[in-house]
Amino acid sequence: MKPELDLRARWENEVLIGDGAMGTYLYQLGFPVGISFEELNLIRPEVIGDVHRQYVEAGAQVIETNTFSANYHKLSKYGLESKVEEINRSAVRLARQAAAGKSYVVGAVGSIRGGKRVNVSGKELQRYFEQQISALLGEDVDGILLETFFDLNEMRTALEIVRRGSNVPVICQFAVDNIGRTIDGYPIADAFAILRQEGADVLGFNCHSGPKGIMSVMSRLGGPLDVPLSVYPNAGLADYVDGEYIYGATPEYFGSSAQSFADLGARLIGGCCGTTPEHVSAMSAAVKDYAVKPLSETSVLTRESVQVLIAEHLEEERQIGGGRSEEPTLVDVVNDRHAIIVELDPPRDLDISKFMKGAAALKEAGVDALTLADNSLAVTRMSNMALGHLVLKETGLRPLIHIACRDRNLIGTQSHLMGFDALGIDHVLAVTGDPARFGDLPGASSVYDMTSFEIIKMIKQLNEGIAFSGKPLKQKAKFVVGAAFNPNVKYLDKAVQRLEKKIASGADYIMTQPVYDPKLIVSIKEATAHLNVPIFLGIMPLASGKNAEYLHNEVPGIQLSDEVRGRMAGLQGEEGRREGVEIAKELLDVAMEHFNGIYLMTPFMFYEMTAVLTSYVKEKSKERRAHLFHS
Repeated sequence: MKPELDLRARWENEVLIGDGAMGTYLYQLGFPVGISFEELNLIRPEVIGDVHRQYVEAGAQVIETNTFSANYHKLSKYGLESKVEEINRSAVRLARQAAAGKSYVVGAVGSIRGGKRVNVSGKELQRYFEQQISALLGEDVDGILLETFFDLNEMRTALEIVRRGSNVPVICQFAVDNIGRTIDGYPIADAFAILRQEGADVLGFNCHSGPKGIMSVMSRLGGPLDVPLSVYPNAGLADYVDGEYIYGATPEYFGSSAQSFADLGARLIGGCCGTTPEHVSAMSAAVKDYAVKPLSETSVLTRESVQVLIAEHLEEERQIGGGRSEEPTLVDVVNDRHAIIVELDPPRDLDISKFMKGAAALKEAGVDALTLADNSLAVTRMSNMALGHLVLKETGLRPLIHIACRDRNLIGTQSHLMGFDALGIDHVLAVTGDPARFGDLPGASSVYDMTSFEIIKMIKQLNEGIAFSGKPLKQKAKFVVGAAFNPNVKYLDKAVQRLEKKIASGADYIMTQPVYDPKLIVSIKEATAHLNVPIFLGIMPLASGKNAEYLHNEVPGIQLSDEVRGRMAGLQGEEGRREGVEIAKELLDVAMEHFNGIYLMTPFMFYEMTAVLTSYVKEKSKERRAHLFHS
């Protein structure tokens, strides 16, 4: 049984109370962190139904289904990807039974990418949202709640899918801190205007912070709005006490906050992490007789004005100069579209003219970052820090600098990283480094004070404002840290296990060794599908037959297929480079189907080759996006 009035009619004239947390409340009831709380819809339905009933009895007029993470991507981590529809449909039925006609049931849909920016392509995002939302709508929910989204464009994707299949009320909630911007850079007021025009009924915030933080963001919206607002704050920040997570905000505090939220225009007020039926009861009592002010009956928004907002935002992004901290990171970029990193080796002598010419050409071709190795193969080259600074200063291209454990002790490594921070270089790749005895100065020593796992942890420690010694620093660094991955091994699963440890250490993205086998590309995707960081698949065009044989036989971590070696056999000069580019294009066709991240390595400073391949990727990506849009 459903309530008689439509949700839209209710929040037009009154403040509605939502429910509180599901996941953290289940944790308080004894269910451990690390399980799928959504699976409980199937294996412990009586528990989920009882939580819903407790919230209804506490005064919740709107309850969410237990489906926040019930999408293919997140359920696949537990081997539950085949049960997406069953879990979502069961969740609606459990909530409906508990509501007993007293409360509305809204289908909860959480962000898939989240603040961590997982490696999910736009095509996958569409498919995963469509599958979950279709199941929820199939059970006739009273509305859809899109919650804990961090970026506008993912929210727009989910909203468009709901609107394509139904006219149910849609609540759109961001998880942002008091900076007042989405993770993809939109001011909240602009994001709200765009979503309102595209069909959102209620706009608001949840999670990430307590009542004070959300009120701070609401104050940035400016002026009265003609749209109902929703707020679902956390019960303050979590504290870890005696082995348990504790939230400190009391029900009484939430009660007084509910009145303040209502004064700011909130028409739907609930709770997120750490809240309980007691918090809901206090909020319900606080706004029981609250008299709302009428919403404006007309909207001043037009589709044209919304398009202007989007265009202004994109132009603002393009014009950001030296303040690189304001730019989207590579992780942000690769989760939105195909992103291209190109490696250009620093010179082995003092002449940098060709290197800088190559950097400029690659910038013109449209690469997203230029990556510079740290004396790869233990061969002495010019400082990648110095060249990275010149690339940034003279071309504006983002430098991504490798930092090897081989050449510097702990003191030198921290000093090196502090220098990067001062120069505005914030993207690094942490690598072990080839032993010095195999390079051009075999008498040099290899330091190896740290492993690649340890250096990743220590770089992320700088982001917390803590030196390697443990002493506090006066400010925090902003490094985005990559890790290397060699898939050219006999046992891919073992290599993935090692990669998992790097991610656990704090790696934000992965760059692979070059791959020359289309089948291996598919295998890499399958073996890493569970990982929550983007992967840049490595491809290096071959320059000649001799180059192919050298790489296959003498360079660690690189294997060529017999077919590729056969095609390159005997080729040299322009003919060899032309065939190398064609082979690389064939590999890119496969790679782009499975990975948004592309990592091109330039052979012998033939930057014209990687510039051509960059243009190829950009053109193919444009075609794919156009096809996806029209389909």
